[in-house]
Amino acid sequence: MAISFEPAQSTIDAREFYHKMAVEQMRPISRKYDLEEHAFPQEWVDSYWKHGRSGPGGDWSGANDGFVRVCVQAEELCWGDAALYLRMPTAALGGSAVAAAGTQEQKQKFLAPFQGDGPPVWGAMAITEPQAGSDAAAIQATAELDGDEWVLNGNKIFCTSGESASQHEGGFVVVWATIDRKAGRAGIKSFVVPAGTPGMKLIGLEKKLGIRASDTATLLFEDCRIPRSNLLGSAEVKKHDPKRSGDKGFKGAMATFDASRPIVAAMAVGVGRASLDFVKEELARHGYEVRYMAPRTELRSIERDVLEMEAELHAARLLTWRAASMMTHGKPNSLEASMAKAKAGLAVTRITQKAVEILGPPAYSKKMMVEKWMRDAKINDIFEGTQQINQLIVARRILNYSSSMLR
Repeated sequence: MAISFEPAQSTIDAREFYHKMAVEQMRPISRKYDLEEHAFPQEWVDSYWKHGRSGPGGDWSGANDGFVRVCVQAEELCWGDAALYLRMPTAALGGSAVAAAGTQEQKQKFLAPFQGDGPPVWGAMAITEPQAGSDAAAIQATAELDGDEWVLNGNKIFCTSGESASQHEGGFVVVWATIDRKAGRAGIKSFVVPAGTPGMKLIGLEKKLGIRASDTATLLFEDCRIPRSNLLGSAEVKKHDPKRSGDKGFKGAMATFDASRPIVAAMAVGVGRASLDFVKEELARHGYEVRYMAPRTELRSIERDVLEMEAELHAARLLTWRAASMMTHGKPNSLEASMAKAKAGLAVTRITQKAVEILGPPAYSKKMMVEKWMRDAKINDIFEGTQQINQLIVARRILNYSSSMLR
């Protein structure tokens, strides 16, 4: 697939708009909410809901520049602060699930509040369980059909925006659960649980290494009843056929990652760029010039480090844009989404650690933001599929191996 290296003017406008927001509204409060974990960033939420969502960003439907511009937005705002980006009122991962697996009626119903004039709303996705992390097929949460309602039971952990999405009216949580444990992955479905639904309980918030301003919730579902139509995709429930090699329900749920992984990759690029920009500014402030045109054999060690950091960053960005562009144009992008996520997660970890190394002891202290960016970086190598899981997916796609053939 051809890649244009010149962004459209509309995308350039979007980048400038969100970079200005990152500089003026996110950076000034970044350290405050890193130190005050679980505090609600009211000024940021209000500002984004009033101004940010009406800016020249993309949307979950693929209109305008679709996911490419969503990724540009993610990069710029995560350059400002990745945790505040995750805290802003959007459909987020829940929205990507609805966009990837929902019907047109479901998209209209659940995503409409994010375009309205009401109070801020959030979306979230609940997949991970105490005994089911990278292996989504090991999910134990259950969904049983009782008349015209699904009854959900189970425990979900590490739910990004789980507190906001479950507590604020108009929001929702997309919950992965099995309708038939004996069916394995074929029994996994995703369900939309609106905020405030009886039986959905917030029972805890994680204390984390990084992205500390982001609420990361533990949710408990006890006889939680939702309409039959809240099953994403189709309300029809097909019996498991052991002769079938796959199941559209599970594949539809997994398609969520094809949409969300490029966004996470873009987040990583934003954090990595924040660190690289700061390193270059500090070097320039001390009169240290990076000689881009000098022969590699004549470069000093720090110059080589900076050039390698920039190369890693550019490679991650281009892989991200490719996966996002394919998503926008309706092309299968599972391989490309995992490639972007794996590359960006590794790149941002290396870049932020190298930034601390180059700048020395002050960068390891809270005198500089670099130590925060290093802490914020690592999650991009973990959530939405760990580095190892995404590399495994890439290998399977390239070799055309099934999950049973390559584990």
